Amino acid sequence: MSAGEYLNKEWHPAFEEYCEAIFELQEDDIDTIRARVAERLKVSRPAVSEMTRKLAGAELVVVAEGRLNLTVTGRRLAERVVRRHRLAERFLTDVLGLSWAESHHEAGKWEHVISERVEAAMVEVLGDPTTCPHGNPIPGSGYEPSPGVPLGSLSIGDAFIVRRIPEDLEWMPGMLEFLEESGMVPGVEAQLTSLAADGTADVNVSGGAVRLGPDCTSRLLVETA
Repeated sequence: MSAGEYLNKEWHPAFEEYCEAIFELQEDDIDTIRARVAERLKVSRPAVSEMTRKLAGAELVVVAEGRLNLTVTGRRLAERVVRRHRLAERFLTDVLGLSWAESHHEAGKWEHVISERVEAAMVEVLGDPTTCPHGNPIPGSGYEPSPGVPLGSLSIGDAFIVRRIPEDLEWMPGMLEFLEESGMVPGVEAQLTSLAADGTADVNVSGGAVRLGPDCTSRLLVETA
C-alpha cells in the first residue's frame, strides 16, 4: 500500500482497536500473544483468532512464533489511532476539565472519528503536546521518554519522580481515578516509605500517605529524584 493510499483509506474501528492494542502492548513490553490481546480488549480468544486472520488478510498483522506483530502499514495505522487517542485525552483533560478516567473512556470514541483538520486544530490549541496526561508519548511528537523503572524496584527511603502510567495500568478498573485523586501524576515528586514482600508499598506524596498495591508498584514507571 502506497503512502497516499494509506492516508486516504478508512479502516473499520475494530481493525484500528486491534492494531492499537498490539502497539500499546509492545510499548509496555508485554508479549503480544492472543491471550494478552483478548485480555486488553475484553473479548474471547476465538474472537482474537478470527480477527487475526482478517488483520493478516488486510496486511496489517503477521504472526510469528505465536505473537502478533504489526506490519509497516499496521504500525502506521496504530500510531495514527494512538496519536489521536492521546491528543483527545489531553484536550478533554486540559481544555474541558474532565477527569483522567472520563477522558480515557471518551478518547476511545474520539480516536476513530477525529479528522486530520481537527487533529491539527487540537495540536495548535494544546501547544503541540508530547505526552498524554499520563506521561505516555504521543506518536509523531518526536518525544522519547526516559525508560524509568518500576516503583517496586526502589529501596525504602528513595525519593522519586513519577514519569509514566503505562497503558496496562490505565485499563485496570478504578486505577486512573485512584492515581489522579491520590496525586500520583507525572512530574510529582514522592518518597517510598515502605515496601512489603508482595510489592505493596506506602509512599508520601504532597504531604500525604498513599498505599499502592503490587499491580501498581510493578508497573508505575518512575525515576529516582
